[in-house]
Amino acid sequence: MEHIRTPKVENVRILDRSSGQRKATVGTLYLSATHTIFVENNPETRKETWVLHSMVNTVERPPTSPAGSQLILRCKDFRIFQLLIPQERDCLDVHASLVRLSRPEKYSELYCLSFNPNVNKEEREESWNFMDLMADYKRMGVPNNLWVTTAANSEYRVCDTYPSELFVPKSATPAIIVGSSRFRSRGRFPALSYFHQDTLAAVCRCSQPLSGFSGRCQEDEMMLQAVMKSNPGSDYIYVVDTRPKLNAMANRAAGKGYENEDHYTNIKLQFIGIENIHVMRSSQQKIIDVGEMRAPSMTDFLWGLENSGWLKHIKAIVDAGVFISKAVADEGISVLVHCSDGWDRTAQACSVASILLDPYYRTIKGLMLLIERDWISFGHKFSHRYAHLDGDPKEVSPVIDQFLECVWQLSEQFPCAFEFNERFLIAIHTHVYSCQCGTFLGNCQKERRDMRLRERSHSVWPQLWKDRAEFTNPLYKAELSQTQGVLRPNTTPYCFKMWKGLYNHVEKSTPPRQSPADFLSAMREESQQLEEELTNHQEVAPGGTAHHHHPGSNQGIQDTKTLL
Repeated sequence: MEHIRTPKVENVRILDRSSGQRKATVGTLYLSATHTIFVENNPETRKETWVLHSMVNTVERPPTSPAGSQLILRCKDFRIFQLLIPQERDCLDVHASLVRLSRPEKYSELYCLSFNPNVNKEEREESWNFMDLMADYKRMGVPNNLWVTTAANSEYRVCDTYPSELFVPKSATPAIIVGSSRFRSRGRFPALSYFHQDTLAAVCRCSQPLSGFSGRCQEDEMMLQAVMKSNPGSDYIYVVDTRPKLNAMANRAAGKGYENEDHYTNIKLQFIGIENIHVMRSSQQKIIDVGEMRAPSMTDFLWGLENSGWLKHIKAIVDAGVFISKAVADEGISVLVHCSDGWDRTAQACSVASILLDPYYRTIKGLMLLIERDWISFGHKFSHRYAHLDGDPKEVSPVIDQFLECVWQLSEQFPCAFEFNERFLIAIHTHVYSCQCGTFLGNCQKERRDMRLRERSHSVWPQLWKDRAEFTNPLYKAELSQTQGVLRPNTTPYCFKMWKGLYNHVEKSTPPRQSPADFLSAMREESQQLEEELTNHQEVAPGGTAHHHHPGSNQGIQDTKTLL
């Protein structure tokens, strides 16, 4: 609370620009340790707007106007609030407070660590056991006679950004694992991400080799040989370097780079061309600017979209997933994926490939597990990438935003193949940035353990699971052939579109229950009720006194109208 100079300001005008609001609302602004709260004066509605400080991206103070002093709050979920504060002194105080409150300097200032964890202690402990990664590996058929667990990284001895429990090829000895890790950036040696039971091919991940122009490492070469031997049906593996080839070549000058096919005789090297985090950060800012345009002409909109390059980047990530899934499912060839450090583009490519390969990851619980595995446990740097703490702005980049968008683009092409709707993806996006739960805090498993997050905060997954009715896609049919097999998306440019549900909040201001999916959900609910009613009537013994009405009668029709 020491950062709050003025906890309450009256007669503030607020305009929610992102929802298309035209007329400002007058009310009182309150600052708490965790939220900015606006309560409108209208005695009939007394509408409250709560903004979590960790969701505030920037606080701008345009020049003072005769009507008062302005503040513009831009949020990480792309909402924009414009505040008009009568007194300049109050405005300066609120500005200084919000700048400090929205940039916490230590984890203990974050919302999920700001309340007593012993309240609902049992619920908290259970929440962390909701996700069981080992059960998912078991579902894939691992461990088996090809892939085994290794104790090499217990206590994070070999690689401090990897999980402690990992699967490696059966023939990879501890000496090979340690030797390989010394030849890989950040010690991130090849480990199993996904095993495809039908073809016995695997998706593995690592970081770039420290090869420079001519360096080589016998253990690393043996490690890639072991990955190949873990797939009895093939005599080579694909190494997918997700970077543009020029970037990978530039890394050689720094003693890093990519695998030399003369040294690794059993590999086929494939460059994908996904740009780095700095390019993506700049690209997303441009797409946000497009979403903020007021009444753009078609030319302005299309030029802005093209100039951002955003959809080109989304296509590159989907293409990486398509290449990996085809190799695994169609050719039966294992794939080793890396970028530079193996925690950004590698996470994107592996997780998109898993969604294409395995229908389980297209369910609500499956997507949670996939994020838990390929992002959280494998050391994607959440706190750096999503600015949970005040730090280096060059470390911030919308990496998981892009993954969630790839999933959304796929769900648009295959509307019956995903159990969840876009609300689920947007809810995950919000939780990644909001720090309301401990799930996405920190940059790796070891850091989370050292912070004792399980004892101090709750996991987000059980909460999302509890709300699953809200996140269910009414078109999902588990038994459809499209839902069962490998997804084969069309990645020609015209198949990609702007995700306005995420970037353009004006769409959200329309009354609820307006989307076709919501209509379908409501109709399905109504049908179920009518079927139950009919069953109840049929169960009444002949000559019973139950009141009968035909399910197709007017009463049923009126009920439907009321519900909608």
